[in-house]
Amino acid sequence: MQQWICESCGYIYDPSEGDPDGGIPPGTAFEDIPATWVCPVCGARKDAFEPLDPR
Repeated sequence: MQQWICESCGYIYDPSEGDPDGGIPPGTAFEDIPATWVCPVCGARKDAFEPLDPR
């Protein structure tokens, strides 16, 4: 699954891990996260994330 990076702080959302503390269970694709979700590190909105370029 595609990982996403917060452009504000560099936090990487990994769908295989989810964000259990934020109510997002492991296995949740970024596209399926509610629009109200925010970065668990800096509080940036979901639209501050960009797809992480796999290298």
